[in-house]
Amino acid sequence: MTDAAGPRDVHALMADAIGRLSGAPRERLGALEPERRILGIPRAARIRPAGDAWHLGVLLLTPDMALLETGEIVRARTEARRGYTAESQRQRAALAAAARRGGFAEGETVHVGWSVIDVDAVARGEASGPLALRDGVPMVRWSHSTGFVPLAGYLDERIELLRHPLPGA
Repeated sequence: MTDAAGPRDVHALMADAIGRLSGAPRERLGALEPERRILGIPRAARIRPAGDAWHLGVLLLTPDMALLETGEIVRARTEARRGYTAESQRQRAALAAAARRGGFAEGETVHVGWSVIDVDAVARGEASGPLALRDGVPMVRWSHSTGFVPLAGYLDERIELLRHPLPGA
């Protein structure tokens, strides 16, 4: 019974969420193309557009019902020489510049390094990304240091925040 209820419930939750998200802002997805040489000429890494999705915390939901786990989030910006005190800052700046080189607008939010969640695997009782089925209920782990919470409630909260952001957010 659990296996039969799982995929229907997750797919139904996704379909319902897409209906409620109609008209809500989406953010762009990007795929990293590493640095390479073309005819001996170096070509810098770039992030090419790969669609868009609604950002729902640890989840990204696409209009065609794909569910993704959030990776890194950057704002595209023109490359500039800067001094960084941390290597992580340098890497984030390189990603932001790669997004700009890939055609994203200055300041546009881009999701990179996302991964597809296998909803059918979750239905079989396997975990996929932050999703799992517990006692027949689809659950999501919104942080690596926390437990699972029901996916339905999580989506309700995240959709409300997306449609009505907190002041200053």
